Amino acid sequence: MSATGGSDAPAGANPAANPIARPMRVGWRRGDAAEALVSREWLLTNGLGGYAGGTIGGVLTRRYHSLLVAALPAPAGRTTLLNQLDATLHLADGTVIALGGFEPGNGQLMLPEALVEFRLDNGRPIWRFEQAGVTLEKRIVLTHHQNTTRIVYRLLEGSAPATLVLEPAVAFRGHDERVDRSRAATDYTIAAGRNGVQIALADGSLPPLHLTTHTVNGHVPFVPRPRDVALLYRVEQARGYESRGDLHALGIFEMRLNAGQEAVLTASTESWDTIHALDATEAARLDDERRMRLLAQAHPRLRQGLGAELVLAADQFVITPHVRPRDEARLRAEGDDARTVIAGYHWFTDWGRDTMISLEGLTLLTGRATEGRDVLQTFAHHIRDGLIPNLFPEAKTEGLYHTADATLWFFHALHRYEETTGERQTRRLLLPQLVEVAQKHFAGTRFGIGVDDSDGLLRQGADGYQLTWMDAKVGDWVVTPRRGKAVEINALFYNALRLLAQWLKEEEDGSWGPARELGLRAADVEARADRLRETFNRRFWNAATNCLFDVVDAQDGAHAGGDDPNVRPNQVLAISLPHPVLDRARWEAVLSVVREQLVTPFGLRSLAPGLPDYKPRYDGDLRARDAAYHQGTVWGWLIGPLVDAWLKTFPDNRAGAHRFLEGLEKELSEACLGTISEIFDAEAPFNPRGCVAQAWSVAEAIRALVASSQD
Repeated sequence: MSATGGSDAPAGANPAANPIARPMRVGWRRGDAAEALVSREWLLTNGLGGYAGGTIGGVLTRRYHSLLVAALPAPAGRTTLLNQLDATLHLADGTVIALGGFEPGNGQLMLPEALVEFRLDNGRPIWRFEQAGVTLEKRIVLTHHQNTTRIVYRLLEGSAPATLVLEPAVAFRGHDERVDRSRAATDYTIAAGRNGVQIALADGSLPPLHLTTHTVNGHVPFVPRPRDVALLYRVEQARGYESRGDLHALGIFEMRLNAGQEAVLTASTESWDTIHALDATEAARLDDERRMRLLAQAHPRLRQGLGAELVLAADQFVITPHVRPRDEARLRAEGDDARTVIAGYHWFTDWGRDTMISLEGLTLLTGRATEGRDVLQTFAHHIRDGLIPNLFPEAKTEGLYHTADATLWFFHALHRYEETTGERQTRRLLLPQLVEVAQKHFAGTRFGIGVDDSDGLLRQGADGYQLTWMDAKVGDWVVTPRRGKAVEINALFYNALRLLAQWLKEEEDGSWGPARELGLRAADVEARADRLRETFNRRFWNAATNCLFDVVDAQDGAHAGGDDPNVRPNQVLAISLPHPVLDRARWEAVLSVVREQLVTPFGLRSLAPGLPDYKPRYDGDLRARDAAYHQGTVWGWLIGPLVDAWLKTFPDNRAGAHRFLEGLEKELSEACLGTISEIFDAEAPFNPRGCVAQAWSVAEAIRALVASSQD
């Protein structure tokens, strides 16, 4: 299927040449493969970390599929509340049209035969059903910064009144919890609410779910009719997890519809006043307006076609960390808003590395620089021992710090923010913390992260930890520990040192106000950068492969005590960053090897084919998947550094850079409509794998699209 609403031809930065076009993508039509109804997914998010999502055929295949996953303050975290909705339309002649819902739980698929089309309109899902002379559309709207879902059914054509029967089913649990440990039906209470019904846990451990309906004739009552529904979650089964669980259907709503009329079911954890403040029409209109404003403020290249779809995809990841109310309170007290980035849906939280890599694509190129600054401020509040958090665990308020590169990416993100906005005050306020980060790295900090005084390179490594972005771990097995002096860690450290030296120099000469004594001089930082560069180019060049070692002074595996010659994509960062550490004379050689052995239509392989640990597919149980995670599996985010490195090396060949994006159109119609997966198999057909929507995949596609298309 293809997107409509604008040309994908490269365009310049003239806004008049790039009018805003509401994006549309058809994801399935009757006659397409039925399997796609189960394999393709949709996703809506609410700006708090909450979401709704499922397969386009309505079958729940993941534990995360739900019509309302609410973002609740810790310790609850993201919680499934309205899991499924069985919907049928009953005609006057006795015909019953299935609109999607429960399965028998015996593995038999129950797909809606009346479905004729699924599409995304302005990023929101729409189902169209036709049968027995009746045409009906179903739409879903999530209200921004609320835990509220509205499901709208509109009878477009029909010669006689029909009755819509909706049967909601619930299983209150953390969205990442096992599906086979749901509560009993007796654990739920049902009480009347204001024009609706309130479903709650008897122990009061979670906020209640409010359900209300609306038709042209007003609200309809909830009729209790409890029963249990057994489900098989096929993707969980394929991934080696618990795959059978029960939902509790507690009753039904019955609504009469004539042609041209709507019926709406609203599910929310908000107050009744908040719920009733908007009707479905106004909620959709306001959401459309917000989305069109996002397109209007984005880079001109991103206002139509694939670019516009990516802007809306980017919006899914930028959130207020509602599960950490302390962050919200602290930043607001300073006059800022807490912001962070969900690394991927469905199971990732906010990760420092992913956030900093994604910041430019998600916020700066989309015209959301203020939110980009807020993201930087949010993470700066969590700097400890010279490190920003690797991640914030689900439903927790404090981060985990086992990362060697996230903090170095923070320098890069701050630099990109300054280059985009011209605003320097944020950096001036953060400069004492940046100096402390450098000093901690010079002296040595947690997890063996520190400068080797014998050569000036940055080393890292601690038993049982995975500190680089290649961070797969199963039990006690760290699959790719890469302990030693990793190529991209030193490229990032060199870039950070050059940036810090420049910022200190401006501080010392009073360029931005009275100079401060910060305990570190620009000249000293420059000297360290010079030494690192000299050592790097001497130590990392591997004449046998005509590219760079992945790790020197390796501490693990077959290369312990020596240098790791495995051909991996990490070396691209030695060219792509604003201050490249690799000598210019070797750029073309490195890119030649990378292009020949690692480039695919969807990103770069994490290991070259033919090497002993290479895995062509990412599938099976957790151990099998993690064994392949960084051993050949393709990563979409690496397209960004590849395009940067290409354009530095061949600045007059933007067409060559644009060709690296050839798989983008196909991917937006595959795993999760309108967004980009985390990873792909290493060989054709390059099946999408991992998270169905990944922040840095989308962010780097945005950057690469803009960079390779500008005049």
